[in-house]
Amino acid sequence: MSIHKMIALHPDVDDFNEILATAARHAMFCAEMCTSCADACVAEAMDMRQCIRSCLDCADVCTATARLAVRRTGQNVDALQMMLETCARICDLCAEECSRHDHEHCKLCAEMCRECAADCRAAIPTIL
Repeated sequence: MSIHKMIALHPDVDDFNEILATAARHAMFCAEMCTSCADACVAEAMDMRQCIRSCLDCADVCTATARLAVRRTGQNVDALQMMLETCARICDLCAEECSRHDHEHCKLCAEMCRECAADCRAAIPTIL
C-alpha cells in the first residue's frame, strides 16, 4: 500500500504534490523509528534520558505533521508550512542528540531524522 496513491486518489486532488507526499511518508516512518529508538534507549545501561526525550518529542511532532500533510480536504497552508518547519527543526535536534551516542539504533534514528528534516524543508515551498 502507498500513501502516495491514497493521497492521489482523493477527490479534491487535481495536481498531486509528490514532494509533500514524500515528506508525509517519511514523517510517518520517522515517528516509528524515533519511538523504537527511545524504547531501545530504555534498555541501554547508560543514562539515555535526554535521548529518550528527544526521540519521543520528535515522534509526536512527526506524527502530527504527517497527519496534517495527508489531509487534502480544504486548506490550511499556514499551519501546514509551520508544522513542516517545526518538524524539520525537531528532527534536526533529535538527529543531533542521537548522533552523540555510539549505539547502532541511535545512528539509524539520526539518519532517518536527517532525511525527514530534508524532506519537510523541500515540501514547504511546494505548498500553495
